[in-house]
Amino acid sequence: MKFIDSIKIHVKAGRGGNGCMSFLRERFRPDGGPDGGNGGRGGSIIFEATANLQTLADLERRSLVKAENGGHGKGKAKNGPAGKDEIIYVPCGTIIYDSNTDEGLADLVESGDRYFAARGGRGGRGNRYFSSSSHKAPRFCEIGDPGEEARLRLELRLIADVGLVGLPNVGKSSILAAISNAQPKIANYPFTTLSPNLGVLTTDEERIIIADIPGLIEGAHMNKGLGLQFLRHIARNRLLIHVLNLENEDISTLLHEFETARNEMRSYDPELESRPYFVVANKLDEALEPEVIVNKLAAHFAAQNVPFCAVSALTEAGIPELVKMIAAFTEEHPRPKSEVRLFALEDEHDVKPRVRQRNKIQIISVHNGGYRIIHPRLEKAVERFDLNQEENVSRFNILLRKHKVENLLEAAGAVEGDLINIGGREFIFYPDYYPAETDESEAEAVSELVEQDDLETEMVTPKEDAEKNGRKRRKIRYNRKR
Repeated sequence: MKFIDSIKIHVKAGRGGNGCMSFLRERFRPDGGPDGGNGGRGGSIIFEATANLQTLADLERRSLVKAENGGHGKGKAKNGPAGKDEIIYVPCGTIIYDSNTDEGLADLVESGDRYFAARGGRGGRGNRYFSSSSHKAPRFCEIGDPGEEARLRLELRLIADVGLVGLPNVGKSSILAAISNAQPKIANYPFTTLSPNLGVLTTDEERIIIADIPGLIEGAHMNKGLGLQFLRHIARNRLLIHVLNLENEDISTLLHEFETARNEMRSYDPELESRPYFVVANKLDEALEPEVIVNKLAAHFAAQNVPFCAVSALTEAGIPELVKMIAAFTEEHPRPKSEVRLFALEDEHDVKPRVRQRNKIQIISVHNGGYRIIHPRLEKAVERFDLNQEENVSRFNILLRKHKVENLLEAAGAVEGDLINIGGREFIFYPDYYPAETDESEAEAVSELVEQDDLETEMVTPKEDAEKNGRKRRKIRYNRKR
């Protein structure tokens, strides 16, 4: 299977279903009242870690993932069905970043870990929801909210207990094949391994996962050779095994190669300096005087208190001793029950504490004429109004008047006939329209969409305020642009 450890993906959650405007009509019940159901919630995009995958190759051709939209409400108080969640399975060790800001969002370490990347939109409410003692026959409903959307970058960091590292063509793949059940590609030329290989060493205590990391060269941390592409996979290893090639019997050259690999890992991540490691000299069968060079290397690393072992992956000489060393280390340093995560997971039922903000309504003059009103809650509220329904147009006017949007527009210089944009919807400004008095309960119901504590409106000058108090309250009339 092709090894893919980094991809970009665009996810889009489902839109909430629209509410229904309906009235009960049955025999012997001519005035049954409103019975329009609510729309269903849109499906969410969920990433879930699984141990059955080792690569992101399944997502290579899925550049856009969409979830199912929620169903629309129906008559007879039937709510629309919720959209089906789209679950994207990824390997354990996948880190999710925001593609635009590179902000870390989630680190899926253990099988079953979940991250809600985009939540489905809330369904619109039907007219049955708005029925009250003062308004028994509401003739309006709401539109469902759009689902969340995000552009993400997925990066895989393999979760292995042991990592085989070293320069190219030192025999890391051969050692992996000798001590585990893996069957990697083996050949006598550099960079035979172009992607990490995984093998499993089974002992009496546990199953030890071993990763063969492609060869490092000097300058790999500056993206030379295979560069940083696979250095990230070392970060989660409990134990590193540095492999040396005994074909070269010059001890100074071997130690230089060892220090080169150590420097590259140290330059990539300083924390790797303190990571436990062994040194294994491979290709014992190729050395002309194996005892001499092995004794020199053993004495050198014993002085540094570093475990050392000489093996031949071809003849399997020394392989049992290496297996015992790995098993003893993993027994003394057991795998953590819960891996340390780079980014905390967000629980499905977690509700973020609400931060009370006093956002000011902004009026911006557009260069080609007209004005734009910017406020997060007002923009969200206008998305839920179906302005093809007359009562929704009235509710929209009540909402704007309640928060003094007309005064702000006049203070900004808006005149009759100007184009007003709120949340992508365009209207014509009519400041001299005098509406009828509205019921207080209706005004309170509309204000639920935008709480007064979250708004801060700019007050007009004292002169304008006196003129306002001396005349009947005026109203903006917004007509949909045809």
